[in-house]
Amino acid sequence: MSRDNDLRLKLATREKLRKFNSLRGREVQPGEFWDVVVVTAADESQREAYELQISGKVDRKELPLGTQYKVFSDPPGCKIGNGGSTLYVLQELNQIYGKTLGGLRVIIIHAGGFSQRLPSASAMGKIFSAMPLGDPVYQMLDLKLAVYVDFPLQMKPGVLVTCSDHIELYSIGEDQSVRFDQPGFTALAHPSPLSIGTTHGVFVLDLNEKSAHSEIENISCLCFLHKVSIDQMRACGAVCKKQNGCFSPSDDEFVYTDSTYYADYDTMKSLLNLLKELGPLECEIDAYGDFLQALGPKATIDYTSNTANVTKEESSLVKTRQKIFRLLKGTPLNVILLNNSKFYHIGTTSEYLFHLTEDMALRNELGLLSSAFSVHVNESSEGSSQSCVMYSVVDPSCSVGAGSVVEYSRLGAGASVGKGSIVSSCWVSAGLSVPDRVFMHSLCVIHKNKTGFVTVVFGINEDLKRSFEVPANMEELKFCGVSLADCLSRWGMKNELLKFSGDASSASLWKACLFPVCSDPQRSFSASLEMLQAVLSGSTLTLPKDTMLISMQEALECKNLEEMFKFRKGLHEDITQRT
Repeated sequence: MSRDNDLRLKLATREKLRKFNSLRGREVQPGEFWDVVVVTAADESQREAYELQISGKVDRKELPLGTQYKVFSDPPGCKIGNGGSTLYVLQELNQIYGKTLGGLRVIIIHAGGFSQRLPSASAMGKIFSAMPLGDPVYQMLDLKLAVYVDFPLQMKPGVLVTCSDHIELYSIGEDQSVRFDQPGFTALAHPSPLSIGTTHGVFVLDLNEKSAHSEIENISCLCFLHKVSIDQMRACGAVCKKQNGCFSPSDDEFVYTDSTYYADYDTMKSLLNLLKELGPLECEIDAYGDFLQALGPKATIDYTSNTANVTKEESSLVKTRQKIFRLLKGTPLNVILLNNSKFYHIGTTSEYLFHLTEDMALRNELGLLSSAFSVHVNESSEGSSQSCVMYSVVDPSCSVGAGSVVEYSRLGAGASVGKGSIVSSCWVSAGLSVPDRVFMHSLCVIHKNKTGFVTVVFGINEDLKRSFEVPANMEELKFCGVSLADCLSRWGMKNELLKFSGDASSASLWKACLFPVCSDPQRSFSASLEMLQAVLSGSTLTLPKDTMLISMQEALECKNLEEMFKFRKGLHEDITQRT
């Protein structure tokens, strides 16, 4: 992008933030904001956590008032994907509002799931991850609503569907607007390199309608491709050529990728009929791949049997997809090309660290801070301008290394955090040192009918989801680069003492019972840090005989939300009094 385009993007984004800030904490007028904001949850426990956090945000006047905020959880049973969640949300809304739903503007933010790639968000949800801007300080929910602040006024009654771990920044001309007023589906599209297209949805456009010189264009879509190869993009005509004056990436070739879409009220009713036709869902449905691939005049049924991108293939998947295709085929798919736009995904530890500490473009566009809603951060310490501290109480003698994030934490005198690490919801005692490139996160739990605290620790890039058969491939399971067998030896434990929570046939770091349950958060952090340091240094330690070890999976299942909120409330009170 040229500097002029970058400046336009920055100014447009800052204006959206200004508008949203003006709405926070005040009663909004009809049409000025969303009538209903829906956040989805994976289960009842997550729904409870989300409702408590939204209630707190409303009480603290961090959100616009007068809007109805709803949290709906997926039904118990098999995973149904964000497509299944969308259908069940529409069913819930129809039961609550009936015919009046036809006059409402609704946003659905998919936030279910356990955030295994960003485990600091597992207990509270990615949608409530802190973001270093705003007063009161933003969370991802605030940022999503700010980015879309102009949409409700330009939208006919219907539903906007989006996900919790990405944001889209865009600029358009002063006399232009993003309008959601067409029948059927209307999707936002962003010019992207071909490599990005292989992991996203890609639109095949009617290029006879494309002008190439405007920041925004409304265009018909011939069909939608989902996570296909570059060769398939070329064969289907999805690849565009860069033209002079075009708001496109620097690459000579690019594709338009997906992010967020709108469905009008009549289409919402069609989706409700779809759920009735499908009956109880027994497989995962993708709100993008399974809905949008059925649309457009060149859509074919072929995709329904392609299960390459499915995490778990259920026997009913292909038949379910075929029913969706037949019911949605012929529904229009309109595309809004946002030619001067950027798509940011913030869903993994690496992405979170990069975008909050290193990404100068995003920092400039949003006005991100190195210290947000925190006290006594030593701005002159080494690495402070490249680190990020949010919602924390930090002693002035502490240091936080470059590329690290500290959130919702207390750091005692002389404590230090190395480079490229995440410290989340922790109470770090005086003088302790967190190594480079590790993730540490504390949770309060109710374990064996007692309140306790657990601090989980992993290498910053470890794949917590990767699963191995037990016991065949156990030697492949590593903790911070060291085999679990060696870790156990350094902790004075026998191999047979290692347990895994959940399904006993497979093992993963997510399910490994490695983390001691302690009586208070400081002891919890210190105990896990000692275990980590023994692994990294090759030294040994002896755990007390009565030490109870649990996994990240288990900690989430027995989390004590009341105590975790109490810890954050204490931080809020301390920071408010001292700033």
